[in-house]
Amino acid sequence: MLINFFQGLKDAGVPVTTRELLDLMEGLKRHVAFGSIDEFYYFSRTCMVKDEKYFDRFDRAFGLHFRELEELDDIIEALIPDDWLRNEFMKQLSQEEKDKIESLGGLEKLIEEFKKRLDEQKERHEGGNKWIGTGGTSPFGQQGYHPEGIRVGPNGGNKKAVKVWDKRDFKNLDDGVELGTRNIKVALRRLRKFARTGAADELDLDDTIRSTARNAGLLDIKMVPERHNAVKVLIFFDVGGSMDPHVKVCEELFSAARTEFKHMEYFYFHNFIYESVWRNNIRRHNERTPLLDVMHKYSHDYKVIFVGDAAMSPYEIVQPGGSVEHWNEESGEVWMRRLRETYEKVIWINPVPEEEWEWTQSTAITHQLLEGHMYPLTLKGLEEGMGFLSR
Repeated sequence: MLINFFQGLKDAGVPVTTRELLDLMEGLKRHVAFGSIDEFYYFSRTCMVKDEKYFDRFDRAFGLHFRELEELDDIIEALIPDDWLRNEFMKQLSQEEKDKIESLGGLEKLIEEFKKRLDEQKERHEGGNKWIGTGGTSPFGQQGYHPEGIRVGPNGGNKKAVKVWDKRDFKNLDDGVELGTRNIKVALRRLRKFARTGAADELDLDDTIRSTARNAGLLDIKMVPERHNAVKVLIFFDVGGSMDPHVKVCEELFSAARTEFKHMEYFYFHNFIYESVWRNNIRRHNERTPLLDVMHKYSHDYKVIFVGDAAMSPYEIVQPGGSVEHWNEESGEVWMRRLRETYEKVIWINPVPEEEWEWTQSTAITHQLLEGHMYPLTLKGLEEGMGFLSR
């Protein structure tokens, strides 16, 4: 069964190896997860998935593989020998609980009777002492008062059921869709270069241990500055026009970047980069910053990210006067080349799905100007973009 599960993960695109499978099997032998589908789910995910970006694929594969195993016994019997399970379960009960189970004819009798009544019962039942339902004294149901019963459904009342009889549906997600702020943060973490700056207010445990040992056991506490992401990022956001449908995801990207990067500067542009940019969209016509000033103020070790759909007339990129808002003496292509000569790493993040890029000529031109470093605004695209910037 675990071999099929392992193969299912590989088919779903989760990069698992035999080492992870052996770790999972060893953990089950050591009772790390025992008798609970929840415990097995989290433990198997911990063993088999080494990167958060594969959690969704794991959930999808897990749900597909275990969908037909509606009874907890089906899963446990496939993983653990029956006699081992029964003996281990009985060890967890007090003598009083064992006596109560025996009063019903034993564990096997209890399960057999449950299945029989489930087949006989044709409608929902509440209260009472025989049928499977809620709030009664029957050994079967939910939120009732029989100490040695079988719980049906979630949220048991006294939490004393012999077994949990639930059908579990694990949420299926897709890691290729546009992202929320949390997933964007996960992707942006690929671009990290830590440094310790500021006041020494964080305990250096290793140095404290060494210093204390050298002082014959006399405590010598050592402090260091907190680690921060030292990467410096310069982001240019396209606003207005065809970017209006992408406002929400761009806001999420901006929020995630502000949290993730301590040194981040941002500016806005419309359609393509020209001789000036701005910080305040309300005053975009009155308060502009010359792009030359930006390139002189922010050092060459900044990583530059453009965010836009690159959808416009090709003339807006390649011709003087091509801008739709003002007369630009030099083409956007010239300004992009100047910026790329100033900064070593420049990428373009596009919120439009990658399969649609070829429909727009301006997107192809921009893609060429960036020497292929245009990435879709997806988990995979962001990770690839951050991977390039971090090299």
